Amino acid sequence: MHTVMVIAGGFVLLGLCLLGGRMTGSAVATAALYFLPLWLIAAAINMWIGVTRAGYTWAQEFPIFLFVFAVPAVVALLIYWKSARS
Repeated sequence: MHTVMVIAGGFVLLGLCLLGGRMTGSAVATAALYFLPLWLIAAAINMWIGVTRAGYTWAQEFPIFLFVFAVPAVVALLIYWKSARS
């Protein structure tokens, strides 16, 4: 359940980045690219908390980190690809 909530948080962050890009007059594609490093940092913090506070090992937590990062990142890259082409 925690993983689903973190991924949902990633989509909220993506939406905020896209909204911020639209409000500042930036391209949607640029906003989607700004999301990627922000989400990488947030997903890494989530992994660090899982290792230091939840008692998981790095080997246990790293595949979850990859999944948590990849799902919203793929959507952001699809948005970038679609909006950059049009």
